[in-house]
Amino acid sequence: MLWKTLVLLLFYYSAYATVPHRWSRAVLFPAAQRFKRSSAAFLNPVLQNSLEDVVLLYEFLLAELDIDKGQRISIKDEELASLRKAAEFDTICNEIIPKSITEIRRLSSRLSSYPRVLKKEDFERTVLTMVYTAYRAAQSQGHQKDTWAESFVNLYKALKNDLMLPYNKQPS
Repeated sequence: MLWKTLVLLLFYYSAYATVPHRWSRAVLFPAAQRFKRSSAAFLNPVLQNSLEDVVLLYEFLLAELDIDKGQRISIKDEELASLRKAAEFDTICNEIIPKSITEIRRLSSRLSSYPRVLKKEDFERTVLTMVYTAYRAAQSQGHQKDTWAESFVNLYKALKNDLMLPYNKQPS
């Protein structure tokens, strides 16, 4: 159920994410600014370029993910995992989104003070970070579970704020 909600957030966002972005000094996902080892291109893939891509992401999440002890995320379904978009999904999940609680809290802090609507790729990565955070909360116990759950809630609040930002602007 959580996967469905998060993918619906992605779908909703892709429908309204045509707002131009001028405030680019804040880097929400620093790992996306690194160069690929095999080429001179930036490591900056985006999954959702069309409605079909959003549906495919939904299928990736419904097919279940495997998160190993090294926190590497992979798609369990071999057929889905062989798709080109699955390679981009793998790069985003394993090279770009934050995995430590410290990095996730830093992201939440940056998001809470972000002055504009998020770029499509930043929104997408934040949702995938929420998926990872929900997984870690479900797998944790005691104080760790509370810490992961709090981080999930903070990411949710940041995304909710981002979705409501165009409606909360004061008329000038």
